[in-house]
Amino acid sequence: MSSLSRARVARRIAAGAAYGGGGIGLVGAAAVGVVLAEVRLAKRQVGNGSAYAPRADGLYGHAYAGADEPPLRLTVLGDSTAAGQGVHRARQTPGALLAAGLAAVAERPVELSNVALPGAQSDDLDRQVALTLADPARVPDVCVIMIGANDVTHRMPPTRSVRHLASAVRRLRTAGAEVVVGTCPDLGTIEPVQQPLRWLARRVSRQLAAAQTIGTVEQGGRTVSLGDLLSPEFEENPRELFGPDNYHPSAEGYATAAMAVLPTVCAALGLWPADEERPDVSRREGFLPVARAAAEAASEPGTEVTAAMPTGPRGPWALLKRRRRRRLPTTDTTTTPAPLN
Repeated sequence: MSSLSRARVARRIAAGAAYGGGGIGLVGAAAVGVVLAEVRLAKRQVGNGSAYAPRADGLYGHAYAGADEPPLRLTVLGDSTAAGQGVHRARQTPGALLAAGLAAVAERPVELSNVALPGAQSDDLDRQVALTLADPARVPDVCVIMIGANDVTHRMPPTRSVRHLASAVRRLRTAGAEVVVGTCPDLGTIEPVQQPLRWLARRVSRQLAAAQTIGTVEQGGRTVSLGDLLSPEFEENPRELFGPDNYHPSAEGYATAAMAVLPTVCAALGLWPADEERPDVSRREGFLPVARAAAEAASEPGTEVTAAMPTGPRGPWALLKRRRRRRLPTTDTTTTPAPLN
């Protein structure tokens, strides 16, 4: 499917979410029976790993505890990937990796709170946002949301999925938090998934990711395309980047995802070098209609999309950037959480 076709599909899904539609499907009805049969087969093969997600809440960046400024607040929302299911140590979860990296870049402590729920679909974001904003005096500086895979596997209508995500982003932005969304991962990389589900899973994952991007950017958030960043590496190194259940990322897989999201988190907080904020034409960065930017991001590794000009000849516009991935800090002082008071 071309980027223009993906843009049209994503725009239709996002429009349906905005105006209350719910009947736009990601795959034809004739494929549903095959998809469900393959999903059941895949689920029988998945699940040998632990359902445990380490609790990583705490204070990161102890080396900067004497800084004049108070700790930055980072909250992670979403599903099992956001929670860090599949690894055994708190410091291996994406939230801990992001908190450690953010502390090193900002040179100040970072307070991490993770309200993600393994198995969650986008409709659980309403509850997670309520938890996040329960104390008006402790609104996060930045929130990272990773959601979408369970929406696909449970056949949640994409318009409904995007509607819940957009609502969550709007509530968090209204409260004063920056928001970065890691869009739907590429489910076509999961080893137990066989054809024709593998092709369908990849297609619907990309379509949902593009629609999530439109819904997020229109509410003032930023997105990073996780699925297409990780899929080539997962396909080449499945034993290293997948956990024991062949479904959730391993510690190396989560580190790869965190490296993709960290630059955008830093940029959202104004911490990224100014010279890297300018579009680089040689890397095909620039301003595009939001639907076009969303479609390109869904098929390009590690691409960030953020709101730009409020309107253009073809509607809202966005800035598309392909940020360089950087190695995360590995010092013990930034990766060991301390209990919050």
